[in-house]
Amino acid sequence: MCGIAGFMTIDGTSPSDEVLDAFANCLAHRGPDGQGRYREGNVGLVQTRLAIIDLETGQQPIIDDKGNVLSANGEVYNFVELRQSLPDQVMKTASDCEPPLHLYGRKGLAFVHDLRGMFAISIYDRERGRLVLSRDPFGIKPLYYAETQRGFAFASEPQALIGAGLVKPKVREEARDAFMQLQFSTGRNTIYKGIKRVLPGETLVVERGLVVEHHMKLALEKGGPKAIAEDTAMQQMEEALIDSIKVHQRSDVPYGLFLSGGIDSSVLLSLMAELNDQPIKAYTAGFSGTDVPDERKHARMLAQKVGADHMEVEFDENDFLTLLPRVAEAIDDPVADYAVLPTFKLAREARKDVKVVLSGEGADELLGGYGRYRAYCRPWPLRKAMRNSGTFDGLGVFKKDIGKGWHSGIEKAEKFVSKMDFTRLQRAQGIDLIDWLPHDLLIKLDRCLMANGVEGRTPFLDPVVANAVFYLPDEMKINNKMGKYLLRHWLNKRLPEAKPFSKKRGFTVPVGHWIKNHGAKLGPLVAQQPGIEEFCDKKTVKHLFTSDGKEEGFAAWTLLFYALWHQRHILGFKTDGDVFDALSMT
Repeated sequence: MCGIAGFMTIDGTSPSDEVLDAFANCLAHRGPDGQGRYREGNVGLVQTRLAIIDLETGQQPIIDDKGNVLSANGEVYNFVELRQSLPDQVMKTASDCEPPLHLYGRKGLAFVHDLRGMFAISIYDRERGRLVLSRDPFGIKPLYYAETQRGFAFASEPQALIGAGLVKPKVREEARDAFMQLQFSTGRNTIYKGIKRVLPGETLVVERGLVVEHHMKLALEKGGPKAIAEDTAMQQMEEALIDSIKVHQRSDVPYGLFLSGGIDSSVLLSLMAELNDQPIKAYTAGFSGTDVPDERKHARMLAQKVGADHMEVEFDENDFLTLLPRVAEAIDDPVADYAVLPTFKLAREARKDVKVVLSGEGADELLGGYGRYRAYCRPWPLRKAMRNSGTFDGLGVFKKDIGKGWHSGIEKAEKFVSKMDFTRLQRAQGIDLIDWLPHDLLIKLDRCLMANGVEGRTPFLDPVVANAVFYLPDEMKINNKMGKYLLRHWLNKRLPEAKPFSKKRGFTVPVGHWIKNHGAKLGPLVAQQPGIEEFCDKKTVKHLFTSDGKEEGFAAWTLLFYALWHQRHILGFKTDGDVFDALSMT
């Protein structure tokens, strides 16, 4: 796991030390274990390293005998098998990232089809004078780029492109509106003018500072459910999960698990406990003194059942006030998912013991876990469109009507999956796999963990698992008004103490409660922020922060997060203080 960045000029001049130094400084938190760089002709590459595999010789960039240069962020989990498939290839390192470089030398752009993992890879093809960028099909690892008058730049985080002076920090209003309504932005274009995402599964080819080719490797192939007996399907799913967890545990440093007490992390706990000789370190966050469910007691019981070492992490109102500015600083591609708060603190605590954490992201998307999928699949006219209503609908907060343009990314995703020969349930899952997963959940996991020097791994988001479960009959995903039916059934047999068929309470963070406690002070501070003032009505904003309504409370949280994000990443203010200190800077 690392941070990567690079620049290819248009006019053939060499990238400056100032640009490469800025890349390294801006991405230092992603790679505290070392830095590497390469510069030749009109290309410069930078990597900051978090050492996980091959601690001794795994430094990057890696250069092959043809002069091709690789710099990568992530893990290629099948590197052992790839090395075995290249018996005549002399390897210079024991790194998981060296086989992709040699595969590129043999197969060209098709090298990505052999990779199983989470990755954002850059390869400078010296002979062809081209730069190749590839991102894993689920979009687990981030990669951004900017096409400027000076040339083409890329980085693991947008703030590195801004910090290097290649892009000015300006907000793109369409993405801001989507963020307000959805808590994340969709598609290729980020919230920053001039900064784009390499899409999940995409490979870009850049020559003389210009993008000349786009290629895609989809996470899922066309086709509806495949007929299969339930017992066979359960065995197939178990074998895929075991296989995935085994390769996700390939590491030269200690690893652990984020354990929420829910179905997905309980499945991982059960299998990891079986596959390891030593007790698994499991981390659970909880919220005392509030009316939201606290999963620590249930998680503690499950951990004791399988013999895991269980660490409980309290997240309270003081954490909310003191850590939120740090979280907003870390999440430069903004995501107002309130789970960012406990995730950030969990990572900070886990880093004291481990360097790698496995987490359950992706299970709901692949196995039909969300209630919105059931609503989407209802008979007409009872069915509901995916994410058709926004957080600020009917609240009168915005100075002007933003219309439905914020929903265009979801509509584009829906149009794409409609051509995949999917069932309606699969289409709902596909829409989330295109946008919600990579642009919300996986950004949250990446930024919150990397800010604390921890690598996050997602065993459900694996091609072997996806092929085993996404094409199951719909009734094995949703049954008796419950999602993830087959996974629940498996867990009920394997670890019945998890109570997988009990009603899902959902993961909630009491941000509304904490905001209301300080609403009289927070409201005016947020309302006067330049990033809020330019498109929101001050009086209405203040009202949100003292309101009892659930919708108003969530809208207040979204505005608070955006105000802190805007202050740090657009205005450039930085503080070590709490929320009030940060908001008082403008």
